[in-house]
Amino acid sequence: MAGQAGILDSPEQRARWENFQWTPENAKAAKEIVARYPEGRQMSASIPLLDLAQRQIGAETNTQGWLPIPVMEFVARELGMPYVQVLEVATFYTMFNLEPVGRFHVQVCGTTPCMLRGSDDVLKACYKRGLKKGHTTEDGLFTLTEVECLGACANAPMVQVNDD
Repeated sequence: MAGQAGILDSPEQRARWENFQWTPENAKAAKEIVARYPEGRQMSASIPLLDLAQRQIGAETNTQGWLPIPVMEFVARELGMPYVQVLEVATFYTMFNLEPVGRFHVQVCGTTPCMLRGSDDVLKACYKRGLKKGHTTEDGLFTLTEVECLGACANAPMVQVNDD
């Protein structure tokens, strides 16, 4: 997740996102996602619904998307669960961004296998291009984030740009 410093919450952000609703296409997709889960287990849809919400915001803002607090509250209401449980999911998985990120989200694995295989060199190359860890470039195009394991240690060092 971009900038682990904290969750962005401000009156401006709340005003911007407090009326979040699914697009018609995403409303249909959300309904189909929730229907995959047995009665009483709909809360298990929190991960795919958070992903759907983040992608919708990305499409609206021409970025990789992020999850403002009002949007996580919306997902919690959709699933009939406490907001804090949605927040726990969103803060656990690095695929969820709790702060705005650029159009291209460069994620470099910083765990030991990747570090031993050259992730520091990857970060240095990013720095030479003007990227700073935990920051988005002035033009809004790039965000550089050091993340935990990307699950491909045999191919270390691992870098993920957006979903690739």
